[in-house]
Amino acid sequence: MPSSMIYVVLPAYNEEQNIRPLLQEIDWHMEEGAPRTPYTVVVVDDGSSDDTRDVVEQYRRERARLPHGAIELVSHEVNKGLAEAIRTGLLFCLERGRERDIVLIMDSDNTHTPGLMLRMIRLIREGNEVVIASRYRPGARVIGVPFHRQLLSWAGSLVFRTLFHIPNVRDYTCGYRAYRLSVVRHAFQLMPNFVSESGFSCMVDILLKMRKMRPAPIMSEVPLILRYDLKRGASKMNVGRTIRQTFSLIGRRLTGRWD
Repeated sequence: MPSSMIYVVLPAYNEEQNIRPLLQEIDWHMEEGAPRTPYTVVVVDDGSSDDTRDVVEQYRRERARLPHGAIELVSHEVNKGLAEAIRTGLLFCLERGRERDIVLIMDSDNTHTPGLMLRMIRLIREGNEVVIASRYRPGARVIGVPFHRQLLSWAGSLVFRTLFHIPNVRDYTCGYRAYRLSVVRHAFQLMPNFVSESGFSCMVDILLKMRKMRPAPIMSEVPLILRYDLKRGASKMNVGRTIRQTFSLIGRRLTGRWD
């Protein structure tokens, strides 16, 4: 039986300074840590106005001789936001993938450590269906994130764990996750609007919708070392807008609105 494919989806918007070192690290860890495992990195360029696409294309040409890895570039003509970029990446994988395949989603700003992919892949193969890189597990570290942002994240975690308890989950907002592709396919079959929230609150909503599935996916977490100090360029997150979107999401989900 052929090996399962590993898909790594990278939603990217104006990441010309960060995308190349991230792609290099992904290749290095996959080639060294899983040398016989086929993998495809799917870069979803979300209407970037900088040279993100050119950087990805150049790197793809340079590393074309790697034996197992491939890079696919999917482009939005205009910026549609994080949720649409994630949706595009997941649908790309569903069109090409098999049930046993694994899809990871990472931020493209080089803050998520690619070395953790191998552990997340192993946990999926061991029987988990969703694995979350968590800032709230023993061994996790957050480097370079302002204190007020850390405090807001911690408060959000507490609110979501209280209102929408999911066994083994503490970090509802981190975008670094691994999914068994069959679970993602089932989610889209049940909910065509599976990825629908705009902005960064879409990561929360994905978990809340999976929480409603029956049977619910088996989820676990691994400690994340978040390297915000490696990020080059300004943050794409509008903190005030994200807070408003998150409170709106909480209100709608608590009142049973899943549109």
